[in-house]
Amino acid sequence: MLSASTVHIDLRGRDDECDAIRRLLDRDSGGALLFHGPPGAGRSALLAYARRWATGRTVLTGAGLADEATLPYAGLHRLLDPVLDADTALPVRQRRLLRRVLGGDGCPADQRLALAAAVRSLLAAVAGDRPLLCTVDDLDIGDRQSAWTLAVVARRLRRLPVAVLLTATAPATVDGVPAHRLRPLDADECHAMLADRGHRPPAPVTAALAELSGGSPAALADLAGALTPAQWRGEAPLPATPPVDGALAAAYRARLDRLPAPTRRMVLLAALDHGDDPGTLVRAAWSAGLTVEALAPAEAAGLLRTGPGGVTFPHPLARTMITAVAPLADLRAAHLLLAGTLAGGPLGRALRHATASDCPADVLAAELAAAVDGASDRAAAAAALRRAAELTADPGRAAELTVAAARCAWTAGDPDQARGLLRRLTGGPAHGPAELVRGDMQLRCDAPADAVATLLAAADAVAPADRRSALLALVRAGEAICVTGDQFRYAEVARRAEALRRPGDPPDLDLLATFAVGVGATLRGDHARGGPALRRVVVLGGRLSGPALTPGALVCAAAAALLVAVDGPAHRLAGRAVEEARTRGELSLLPRSLELRAVAEYWLGRHEAAAETAREGVRAARATGQHACAQVHLGILAVLAAVRADRAGALARIAEIGDGAAPGSRPDAYARWALGVLDLIDGRYADAVARLSTLARTGTGRGQVLVQVMATPYLVEAAAHDGGRPAAALAVFDHWASSTASPSRRALAARCRALLAPRGGPEAEREFHTALRLHPADTDRFERARTELLFGRELRRRRRPRDARAHLHRARETFTLLGATVWADRAGEELRAAGESVGPVPGGPEQLLTGQQLHIARLVAQGATNREIATRMSLSTRTVDHHLRNVFHRLGVRSRTELARLLA
Repeated sequence: MLSASTVHIDLRGRDDECDAIRRLLDRDSGGALLFHGPPGAGRSALLAYARRWATGRTVLTGAGLADEATLPYAGLHRLLDPVLDADTALPVRQRRLLRRVLGGDGCPADQRLALAAAVRSLLAAVAGDRPLLCTVDDLDIGDRQSAWTLAVVARRLRRLPVAVLLTATAPATVDGVPAHRLRPLDADECHAMLADRGHRPPAPVTAALAELSGGSPAALADLAGALTPAQWRGEAPLPATPPVDGALAAAYRARLDRLPAPTRRMVLLAALDHGDDPGTLVRAAWSAGLTVEALAPAEAAGLLRTGPGGVTFPHPLARTMITAVAPLADLRAAHLLLAGTLAGGPLGRALRHATASDCPADVLAAELAAAVDGASDRAAAAAALRRAAELTADPGRAAELTVAAARCAWTAGDPDQARGLLRRLTGGPAHGPAELVRGDMQLRCDAPADAVATLLAAADAVAPADRRSALLALVRAGEAICVTGDQFRYAEVARRAEALRRPGDPPDLDLLATFAVGVGATLRGDHARGGPALRRVVVLGGRLSGPALTPGALVCAAAAALLVAVDGPAHRLAGRAVEEARTRGELSLLPRSLELRAVAEYWLGRHEAAAETAREGVRAARATGQHACAQVHLGILAVLAAVRADRAGALARIAEIGDGAAPGSRPDAYARWALGVLDLIDGRYADAVARLSTLARTGTGRGQVLVQVMATPYLVEAAAHDGGRPAAALAVFDHWASSTASPSRRALAARCRALLAPRGGPEAEREFHTALRLHPADTDRFERARTELLFGRELRRRRRPRDARAHLHRARETFTLLGATVWADRAGEELRAAGESVGPVPGGPEQLLTGQQLHIARLVAQGATNREIATRMSLSTRTVDHHLRNVFHRLGVRSRTELARLLA
């Protein structure tokens, strides 16, 4: 008997289907529904739910049986047998036809519709006293005659109190009946289903089980019943597939057993052929004396689909289960056939040879290890190295191969598999390389703070034998230090990297060591040493070729270019890193490469491109399990939205970051920067200063120094409004900007100095002119327009409206062209305050007030006090009082309430 709790568990992710069932059963008229999906999708559980919901209904239950598939109308007989006595209510001809057919005498072709009418009449008779529910599971497994008859009946129930629920693998089984495809469960639904069963494993284990199950409820249930306590805790590797003795495997085995032998062989070949060339399957089939036409029964059964692009499987778990339940002899024979086609290159052939061959284990292991060299499919390389490790008798060599397999799995974007492989190790010489892989995953996935110690220890362990890996570990440790906000610790990284340098090092080693030394000097403010070192890294990155041209080296070069403010080369190097990461299959570096490209696009003023790159970065990070990197990209998106005054977009991205970002980390700093920009735009200058001034603690090496530098122009602008002077932050930014050859950074520094210069003095005007002269004309039009806006506002406040208008017009035009409507409106407000009418003049108060009077009146209508208006417009309260009296007089109002009502 099916318990209520079991039904609840099996229906996770099936809310829409349950709603459809309830709607059907709650109405007076009849109808039918078809639920289709692969084995294990929960079809039977939905029928059980319907039977529980059908209180007050007569229930008939049937199911297609493979053993009766060749017996015409056997399924119909099993369904109707409990109510055949009700056929006395049928007309004589219908009763005789129904009795004859269900008695085994068959049905002539010209009587099939009459038989369907007789079945419908019988169901109507049964439903005369109480509404009726009929459920038929696995309709496509039983005999075709019953399926056809029930489909005809299901389409003709509208005026009867009869509901029919059918399930099948494919929707083509029944036409003309509303169909619901049972989708795979998502990660949250898998987590909930495990919790229903009393399991609350660590998040990585839950995520791995969700992926292993392919969203199949049956697969998840089978896996949950097969795991050991150590596997639940994440201390032992998880199985590679659902258990072969589970319910899902039994369902696939039963479906395959019903197929003809040639079809089974072709289905297995198709499941093992992961390549993109349809010709591979054709050649393998031909060598076995088969043709692709043998797949037709499998396609009719819904196991696969064929098309011009080859064979596809409708469910991600189908390939896995088909190969898992195949007999060993059939599996080996299929691998040998595919290996004989020369498909998949040396690596593919070696993998198939190792699966099917009787060669000695050490020979197969050596063949697999050799085939990995130069392979771009890192996932296949991981599988080959894992198999080679299993075949290797020497424990030391097996450990080396296991680490190499974990490294390939990680670079392919599968950290769960990589962690599982590393858990197999128990120390020894492979410990250092294993810690390098583990530390890299900590940095990008879930624990950047832990990554620092892991990577520093890895660098010490591998340095005697492998200086390149040691330098790489140090560079990654430095990245973790910057992500977590402990830049003062970078000095140790730089010192160790300097100690590993040797005269005449090849370009890739020279690049890594010089990068670490240059970043260390830059973070402590020694730009005289850091700048040349980092510029050398940029040059080396542009010259890399051959084996030295790796995504990791290009990432270092792009980061160095950003630190010395050469944005064009930074963008090119980061873009090339993205291309190389994709070409070489090193997906673990793709999110970091996209992050650097997005930052370069921000500095170049290409905000839309930066946002698209960051969105791509979020997708890439989430697809490869890099939650920490995803948060960084979300932070970049929040800043980009805030800079363009998109409050809703910025807050949505910050909400996505949530509480997972540690205080002081890079995602946290990006979020606070975005909130500070929103405060600045909304006129909450003190709040903006409070947020932006705490991104880093200047002089201590703590906090997000690099983010603080990027946010300094906004901090200075907010402080200028609030009457403060962030001298330390400006000094850091000014010192860095002056050390670069970047006109855009020097322009921003000049703008900052102008904002903090004494009001009304020549220094502010001189610095504004310097900034406008330095702003590049071909890039970063947004920041140039912001400088024009701020300069125009300064000139207006100095009672030079005519000079202000030219700058404000240019700012408004640029913002409009860039789609920055809020900033364009700000420029328009300043123009009106400078006495110029902007755009068409509507009727009402706009015709009676000057630009400045209208601006004050709107602020009053928004609830601002005279003091707040004076602060925002840089006027005295006495001047505001004077303008407001004139506003009241011209508009004929007597109070602020009347003014607000008028302007509303």
